[in-house]
Amino acid sequence: MNKEDTLTRIREIGLLSVIRGPSPELTLKMVDALVAGGVYGIEITYTTPNAPEVVKALDEKFGNQILLGMGTLTKPEHAVTAKEAGALFIVSPHCSEELAKAMVETGLAVMIGALTPSEVVQAREWGADVVKVFPGSLVGPGYLKALRGPFPDIPVMPTGGVSIENVADWFAAGAYAVGAGSDLCPSAWAKEGRFDEITERAKTFVKEVEKARSG
Repeated sequence: MNKEDTLTRIREIGLLSVIRGPSPELTLKMVDALVAGGVYGIEITYTTPNAPEVVKALDEKFGNQILLGMGTLTKPEHAVTAKEAGALFIVSPHCSEELAKAMVETGLAVMIGALTPSEVVQAREWGADVVKVFPGSLVGPGYLKALRGPFPDIPVMPTGGVSIENVADWFAAGAYAVGAGSDLCPSAWAKEGRFDEITERAKTFVKEVEKARSG
């Protein structure tokens, strides 16, 4: 899948599950539970143990059934490793020129983390296809709406603080897509073996996203 197709699918799906798995085995089970609930946008963070190996295993198992990426890239070498593992999109939590250059050079869909207006513009200038507004929990949907005023042509994706209760507000504010972490797939539930509950949470989240976007 080329970058343009990846970006189109991210927009269509609208929801990326940001997974900080407690172990490789539990991370795979978390993804199984999410897919069973209709969540097909999967972002495995580098804070997950053996993250590249997890991504390779997921790519082999699901192929094009899911949209698979890697997040929490903090070093330039992470970009290369992510592409080799099979990621279709890559995401950083912060704005760094050296890291941004390495990410763009992969040819994958790139999301660079930013918060302030200056960082949002800088991330876009450095090659972000989508700017990840992080942490969204600090600013809320109203902030995203304010950003969209001067920067209507910059696609933005809030991550952090996105929940079932407020996901409609994020889309109403102009989100390109949303990234959801523990509110969608709590690692504590995985440790406790509550995978059926993760599936049910996923179903509810997907319904709210669909409702928000159709409205």
